[in-house]
Formats: sequence, structure tokens, C-alpha cells
Amino acid sequence: MHIITRDDLRDLIDRRAPVTVLEALPEPYFRKGHLPGAHQFPHDRVAEAAAAMLPDKHAAVVVYCASATCANSHVAAEALSALGYTDVRVYVEGKQDWQAAGLPLEL
Repeated sequence: MHIITRDDLRDLIDRRAPVTVLEALPEPYFRKGHLPGAHQFPHDRVAEAAAAMLPDKHAAVVVYCASATCANSHVAAEALSALGYTDVRVYVEGKQDWQAAGLPLEL
């Protein structure tokens, strides 16, 4: 599994690089705030969500969840890799780290 740092993810978002950012938390948490441009991505329904949201299995994808102690992002990333997605990274520290750095969330 590949890891991405906050600074590298922020750079991708700021440059509007072609990357799909996925929050692997339940929808109520997503609605309370998520990283800029992120999509809610249910970690327990990866196969069905991926088919609709991620048609290109070679596109860059970053998955995150609440914090370093949250396993949802790892579960989702491993499932995506098992489905044949080739460029999947995990922002391990997640939303908690993003906010602690003073970076904005979207509603």
C-alpha cells in the first residue's frame, strides 16, 4: 500500500492535479466536512462504489478517513487494489491531521 503525506496531498489538491480524493467514512461524517474536492466513499461497499465513481483503474486515487487510528482508508485502499486499481494511496493521518494543520474542510 502506498502512503501520501499531507503536504503532497495538499499540493495535488492546490494544483488541481488529476486525482480523485475519497473519504472512507460514513456519510454523516462526510457532510460535517471533508477535504477539498473529496467524494464520500463507503469502505464497506467498495466494489459497487468504485464501478460508478472510478471508471479508470489507472487514475490516481487517494483515500483517507478520520485519523491515523481509523482503518477505513486502509480497508478501502486494499479493496481497490484487489479490484485492479493501480495508483491508490492512503493519507494515513486523515481528516484530523488536515484540520490540525489549519487546512480548510468543505461542507
